[in-house]
Amino acid sequence: MTNYHQTEAFIPYSRTELIHLCLSDGHLTDNEAAQFREFCEILSAYYHFKLHHILERLKNNFAPFNPENEPDSIWDLSTLQKNQMERQLIEDFQQILEQANYIPISQERLEEALKEQTLIELKTEVDFNEFEHLVCYGRGDVYKILTVKKLFKKVKKQVAAFDTVVLLIKFREDRITQKRKKFLEKYFELDFNKIYVYLYKHLSKYDLEFIFPNIKMSMTWKDRLLFGVPAIGASISMIYKIIPQVLLIIGVFFVVTMGSSPIKQIKITPEQTKEIMPILIAMFSLVLTCGGFAFKQYSDYKNKQIKFQKKVAETLFFRKMASQAGVFQYLIDAAEEEECKEMILVYYHLLTSAIPLTPQQLDQQIEEWMRTKNNKSINFNIDKTLENLQAIRGKLAHQEEIPLISFDSQGFCYALSLDEAKQVIDYVWDNAFKWNLN
Repeated sequence: MTNYHQTEAFIPYSRTELIHLCLSDGHLTDNEAAQFREFCEILSAYYHFKLHHILERLKNNFAPFNPENEPDSIWDLSTLQKNQMERQLIEDFQQILEQANYIPISQERLEEALKEQTLIELKTEVDFNEFEHLVCYGRGDVYKILTVKKLFKKVKKQVAAFDTVVLLIKFREDRITQKRKKFLEKYFELDFNKIYVYLYKHLSKYDLEFIFPNIKMSMTWKDRLLFGVPAIGASISMIYKIIPQVLLIIGVFFVVTMGSSPIKQIKITPEQTKEIMPILIAMFSLVLTCGGFAFKQYSDYKNKQIKFQKKVAETLFFRKMASQAGVFQYLIDAAEEEECKEMILVYYHLLTSAIPLTPQQLDQQIEEWMRTKNNKSINFNIDKTLENLQAIRGKLAHQEEIPLISFDSQGFCYALSLDEAKQVIDYVWDNAFKWNLN
């Protein structure tokens, strides 16, 4: 099976496009093609119904933690009830992400992204200990072409990005300092009792820190060197040259105020006292030069900060596709689409295969078929798809319930005919609600 870390399970076609690709092989007659379309349609409708109750459960469990809801609620929930709803919410959320073929982005991967140099050279830091819950997933490899300034010219740079990124966070109030708490409440209007859910598109894999509200910015080592080293170097050389004049000024000061110099080695002549003004001007020039250089470097750093904050604002505004409960509907649709596409692929290849196939052979055949269709490798999840197809069970006439696919004693997979498969799903539909009429 293909390496999971090099490829993803995400199928880069819509369900309609995938059905068209299957039929374009020409392995089905016109009548079979019509039946195959009907099978795909009823299968999709069934899965839409099946995942609907998960959507409702997600919304219900999210309601007490939704930052967009009014603080008053008709529900008087205990701490135990809230904890149970929160736990179920996180569990369902991760389950639906995996069904939609999203890949978890670990804290280690996020920390690597923080270390990578972005287009704006600033040191960034995110304190992951401030989160009680952190769920981050990405899906879809895309590449963005950006124009960046390099030395004295502009060049185009290819940047790897996720097609979509999903983030769920909840802060842990007891791990945040009072100063940070006031900052987050003032500028981000965060409620530490709420859960925040976001969906972003085309997010660079090296700019993942942009989506965290608790990001901190500081100077890079390069900024610090440019800020301090030249000024110090210039100061040392100039100070070395004017040390005698500085001592002279000290001596003049004491002569004027006390009538004599406490440092006997400093002998002041009347002519030397007249030269004090040029020395003072030289010292003032030194301070002004060093101060001006330091101010310029600091201004450059503040400009970088402004550019970085602008980039963060653009990311949060232009790349955000949905937030809070709206993310759940998108993910349910994505999970329904992915699982249906996977089942359609498995059923089609079993239906049209000239020889029996084991799960491993079936997996390899589907991955190779996808590679020839779009020249892109996928990591097809055969085990999960076979389980889903086996879970769809129905009756033909008055027989016992049978699944859409089955295995023989040698481990080969077999699929029902198109006509039988449609009858099985029709039976499942008819028995979706079982009322006790006794």
